[in-house]
Amino acid sequence: MIEVRRYTPDKADEWNQFVVESKNGTFLFDRRYMDYHADRFSDHSLMFYEGSRLLAVLPANVSGDTLCSHQGLTYGGLLMSSHLTIVQTMTLFHEMNVNLRAEGLRHVTYKAIPWVYHRLSAEEDLYALYHECHARIVARDYSTNIFLQAGLRWERVRRRGIVRAQKAGVCVERSDDYAAFWPVLTDNLMTKHGVKPVHSIQEIELLHGRFPENIQLYQAVKDGEVLGGVVLYVSPQVVHAQYSSATPEGKKSGVIDLLYDRIFSDYHNYPYFDFGRSTEHPDGSGLNENLVFQKEGYGARGLCYDIYEYEL
Repeated sequence: MIEVRRYTPDKADEWNQFVVESKNGTFLFDRRYMDYHADRFSDHSLMFYEGSRLLAVLPANVSGDTLCSHQGLTYGGLLMSSHLTIVQTMTLFHEMNVNLRAEGLRHVTYKAIPWVYHRLSAEEDLYALYHECHARIVARDYSTNIFLQAGLRWERVRRRGIVRAQKAGVCVERSDDYAAFWPVLTDNLMTKHGVKPVHSIQEIELLHGRFPENIQLYQAVKDGEVLGGVVLYVSPQVVHAQYSSATPEGKKSGVIDLLYDRIFSDYHNYPYFDFGRSTEHPDGSGLNENLVFQKEGYGARGLCYDIYEYEL
């Protein structure tokens, strides 16, 4: 029998320890990360037990009559123990749906965790979504991904960027000075897309302070001026480019190419590098062809982020 319990703050330590030991968790599911913007969401995270044994957790919130994989996270399906079987997973989804219906909820929106983030195979949830819940894919976002240990084939235009940046006297350094990079990022996003970064400078500094090994900043500097930077989210399987931006001068000088050359060298022992989404709309439509072209120039190829939906 699988028992479904609501997450409560007194369970934070148990939750966080489970995330570390799960076969598909990353630091984004640690409550110290999730709860930095807790005031924006009505948390409805769930914990699944067999007796006293915690088998899985689901980061989630409620919006109207819908249970959502946590909307403050890019991905966020079921985090599973390595001991969880497919039969237990089917039972888990059945019991969860019974509970949700009893609470008056009518829909579920589920963001699957892309397979590259799995420490062990972890797609029992996808089987259960289809056969137990009769879910359908309602959105498919497109990211680009590199197998770092397979060897990288850079396009000539990207290699020329490295040479251009080196000739301009640009240096790449790891830094904790997020305040120096944030105006570059903010100006670039506002100019190109009319939006601000998802995180304010105060929020990213807070999160870096909590996860100094997982959140890293690389900056391209010339004569003391920051011309560009990349913020990385580092998990056991994947190094993810959370933010990447350059000033107009930095773009002309090829600093992004120089930054990624250093980053790929520093993290060559990791399995995957994920550049993140290259689309304009929440459902994954509106492919940004220029952005994809740049990422493919480093040898990156496609990775999909899927969102499922079903009725209770």
